Amino acid sequence: MSSRARLADIAVKAGVSEATVSRVLNGKPGVAEETRQAVLTALDVLGFERPTRLRRRSAGLIGLVMPELINPIFPAFAQVIESALSQRGFTPVLCTQSPSGATEEEYVEMLLERGVSGIIFVSGLHADTGADHARYQSLVDRNLPVVFVNGWLPGVEAPFVSSDEYAAMDLAVSHLVALGHRRIGFASGPERFIVVQRKLAGYRTAMKAQLGLTDADLSDLVQLSMFGVEGGHAAAQRLLDVGVTAVVCGSDMMALGVIRAARERGLSVPTDISVVGYDDAPMMEFTDPPMTTVRQPVQAMGLAAVQALLEEVRGHTTPHTEFLFRPELVVRNTTGPHHLPGP
Repeated sequence: MSSRARLADIAVKAGVSEATVSRVLNGKPGVAEETRQAVLTALDVLGFERPTRLRRRSAGLIGLVMPELINPIFPAFAQVIESALSQRGFTPVLCTQSPSGATEEEYVEMLLERGVSGIIFVSGLHADTGADHARYQSLVDRNLPVVFVNGWLPGVEAPFVSSDEYAAMDLAVSHLVALGHRRIGFASGPERFIVVQRKLAGYRTAMKAQLGLTDADLSDLVQLSMFGVEGGHAAAQRLLDVGVTAVVCGSDMMALGVIRAARERGLSVPTDISVVGYDDAPMMEFTDPPMTTVRQPVQAMGLAAVQALLEEVRGHTTPHTEFLFRPELVVRNTTGPHHLPGP
């Protein structure tokens, strides 16, 4: 592409003249800062490389620690957080764990050695009530800015950003009850995770309030397994054996496992059994059938985590509390009316 064509493209994108684009690229004075930023943004959006003197200087490294990238909800969080950090001049360092790779503790040591300005933990060991949480207190004690996404550690002086798990389960159960379902099962991961404890409490509360059930009634309807498709499949086998007509799942991946188990038994979704996921991970609208799920507000949560961290980095105090974000029920095609069996 000729330099002339490049100037014209940038000018159109930024809504300015080619002469203005030329002045910005050549570092000439007399251009308003707002206009200059518009031209540089257009340059970035169109994929042109900035001249060396106009490249952003890094304001510092920020660690982003997450459990894995197999569940698409984690790449979704990573994209929002990394983009927000980059736009603010910081360089994100993504650390993802795998069974044979580095542990969260090893990643933290590596980040500290590199002199990071702060760390954001997404669904890390802070969400595991069986893990050692002293490491997080030691980071706070050395005045390293940290923010936690989806998890809660009482006593650790830091901002926490979470999706409201109680509200999520109330939305899911209410939707299914309105469709006529009464035998509504719950499938999620291990109970040692705070997010599972909260979802389970929300599910129990909603089932008792809306259907008048007791703890004894609910005992057969709850199956805790592993996270992931395989865990959902295993939980569904037991729930189908006790005659549920609908299942609320702790994640979209588990919901896919429930659908697979139902189909193996010759059941149709949603005619024979309804399934509700959780997360609204990317691609869930393209599953077969498209997934009814409870959407985590990933964009709002990711931006809040970045803003809270950067306030701490700049030396401003942010409330050391938990910010709860309300999820949203997204109704697609894995849920439908409960059909009573024929005579």
